[in-house]
Parts: sequence; C-alpha cells; structure tokens
Amino acid sequence: MVSHYLFEATFCNSASGWEKGQGEKNVQDARRRVWHNVLAFASLGALNEWIEQRCLALWHEVQHPDDKTRTIAEVWAEERPHLMPLPSPFDSFVEHTKRVSPTCLINFERDRYSVPSPYANRPVSLRVYAERLVIVAEHARLLAQAHDRTGRTTGATTWPACNASPVPCATVPRLPNYPTPSNGCSPSCSSALVAITRWPSSWRWCCIMTMQTVLCTVELALESDGVSKQHVLNVLARLLEPALPSPVEAPAHLRLSDEPIANVNRYDALRGVDHAS
Repeated sequence: MVSHYLFEATFCNSASGWEKGQGEKNVQDARRRVWHNVLAFASLGALNEWIEQRCLALWHEVQHPDDKTRTIAEVWAEERPHLMPLPSPFDSFVEHTKRVSPTCLINFERDRYSVPSPYANRPVSLRVYAERLVIVAEHARLLAQAHDRTGRTTGATTWPACNASPVPCATVPRLPNYPTPSNGCSPSCSSALVAITRWPSSWRWCCIMTMQTVLCTVELALESDGVSKQHVLNVLARLLEPALPSPVEAPAHLRLSDEPIANVNRYDALRGVDHAS
C-alpha cells in the first residue's frame, strides 16, 4: 500500500506507548464525534456510507489544528488542486488456498460458498475482501458471527454450471412404488444421488448433462427397482451412448459369393485329443 499510494509510513517503537499519545487522542476525539450516537445498520455498505457522510459533515465543523481561523473543509479545498491524482484503487485482499469439495463447495469462517462444477476436487485461490469473496465466482461475504450459529451455504444452485449441492431430490419424479416421505425425498434416492455426485468420474458426466437427462436417468432406475450408484451410472452410460448406425448395404460387386458363418464349434476340431482331455 505504501508503494502503491507513494506515502511514508511511521510506526511507534515496540513497548513505547508514550510515542503514540497524539494518535490515542485523535482516536478518542473521533469516537466522541462520530460514534457517540451511532445507529444500527443492515449491512456493512450502509455503515460505510453513513461514516463517509458523517466525516464530510465534520470537516465543516472542526477547526484545522494548524489554522484555527478555518475549518478542515476550507483548508482541504485550498490544498486539493496541488495534490497528485490518485492511482487506481489498491486491491487489498487476503489470499488463501482452498480445496473444492466433491459437491463444489469451499469452507471459510464456518460458511460454505459454491464454486463452478469443473473445479470440484481441485485446489483454488480464494481472495478475501472486506465485503466479498472471489474464487472463480464472486460471492457477497457472510459477516454475521456467533459461537452458537450454524454454518450457512451461499451460491448459485443451477445445474450443472455452479452447483452448491447435489441434485435437489424434491425434483426427482415419484412413481407409485416409491411414495414420497415427509422430507420430500426417499432415503435410497437421496443416498444414490449423493454417492453419484461425490464420485469424481460420474461428476464429470453430470457436468455435461441437462437436468432433464438426470431426472430421466433416476426415473429409469426407479422403474427397474435399482436405486444404486452402479445402476444409475449404467443408465447414464446407455443414455450418453450414440445410437447405432443403420447397416450399410454393400454394392453387388463387393459382396462375397460365400459369406462366412460365425461358428465357434470349428475351433474344437483344431484341438487334439490330448488337449480335449
């Protein structure tokens, strides 16, 4: 930041509290002027906007420390034309390396954020800003902190571009032999879908399919009474296989007069009596 904005930083020496008396006094004055009647705000952005407006108002009220006849705003208006223009904003963030879970989530401060599905089971760079997180996607940062709260999950849930969880089981078709329980999804169906989406090879298959294909696959598995990971993946493979081409009729001059007949019994004639025994 010092190199970016071209200013000189001055720090107090270690264990030398008497060197920062002016700084402590400025903090005390600012707390009394700004934070004395602070209100509750719904977001960090609203709080920052209120602080900015409050500080600008104080510039017109507080006298300049070196010129008691003028306010800070008056001195700033005179000094501003002689200052250098600001460079581009400083990109201030803390960077972490996170590994994406099989369900396309990363954990940060007890909360979970979604990542595009091609990055499942891969390490990614996480940049933490004051109000947002940037991975491959960008999320508003969840700031509410409490020891007794549970973790939250945020992010897009569209399939398959940026999944925050496996296929929502509430959308799986229901058949007469598979009644819908109170939680909206049968345990066998839910466990099968979770197992499929957590398996890296099948996850790559799911990334190239539409929701309709996934639902059709699960419905076919339910019809054959085979709600298991292996059966559903078998149905997936058969759905993705291209249709067999129609047989090609060979021209008459290329046809064999004596076409071979598939007969594996002739191999037995090549075996001797000793081998047959």
